[in-house]
Amino acid sequence: MTSTETVKGIFVGVDVGSLASKSVVIRDGEIVGQAIIPSQLNSEESGLAALDAALSTANIGRAQVNHIVSTGYGRITATYATKTVTEISCHARGANFLFPNVRTIIDIGGQDCKAIRVDPDGSVADFAMNDKCAAGTGRFLEVMAGVFKVPLAELGELALKADGVVPMSSTCTVFVESETISLLARGEKPQNIQAGIHHAIAHRIAGLFSRVGIRSDVYFSGGVAKNKGMRQALEEVLKVSIVEPVFDPQLTGALGAATFAQAIGAKEARKTRDVSLVEAAA
Repeated sequence: MTSTETVKGIFVGVDVGSLASKSVVIRDGEIVGQAIIPSQLNSEESGLAALDAALSTANIGRAQVNHIVSTGYGRITATYATKTVTEISCHARGANFLFPNVRTIIDIGGQDCKAIRVDPDGSVADFAMNDKCAAGTGRFLEVMAGVFKVPLAELGELALKADGVVPMSSTCTVFVESETISLLARGEKPQNIQAGIHHAIAHRIAGLFSRVGIRSDVYFSGGVAKNKGMRQALEEVLKVSIVEPVFDPQLTGALGAATFAQAIGAKEARKTRDVSLVEAAA
């Protein structure tokens, strides 16, 4: 994978999320390292741990890194970073790095979800987000997995086995939990309830897109993008095709942060060339 502007050097993006901390390493325009670890209470330590884990996979020392850009809710404590950038901008740039034709991003993280429209250069054209309630987030699905007593990673796979969709009357985490228990007691098939839960989230996401619009190509980022049941529900509700992932979608924000770090390197390189030209002409 190569960015539109290849810059010599080592650049790192660190995305400190509420549930996981991620990092991506780019060397000479290519992805060479990555890591995902659980976030701890101390967000700076979480970011540094993810940074070192990603550098380790690339066999690179921290002293070799040219620039680091941090994003996510923990970016404000990233004293190790050259610069901090919002996660919305980083998801846009990360998706653009992978798929230049992407114009819409669905981002579902641990504690919020976002609808993002993207310009051809990877900049954010418009966005809407839900960050006031756990409904429709990774945390919501985590609670639901606990209700069904299945691993979170299996929840989406089970929903794909449904032969019907049980409508859910609410997307509130507390109410859906009690509603699910009642539906199970009534004899509804677990997989049909699970399909209903995924569709309820998809309808909530559709509400965000009613505010910003949706255009192809469509990209699904964040940890929940690994959930195939969620992907299918979104395609059915939004009536779109979502591009097949070629890179771990949970790392999209960290990848975007790494491209911002690379852009800093490109700016420095241009400045050095300009100075050299002036000196040569003198």
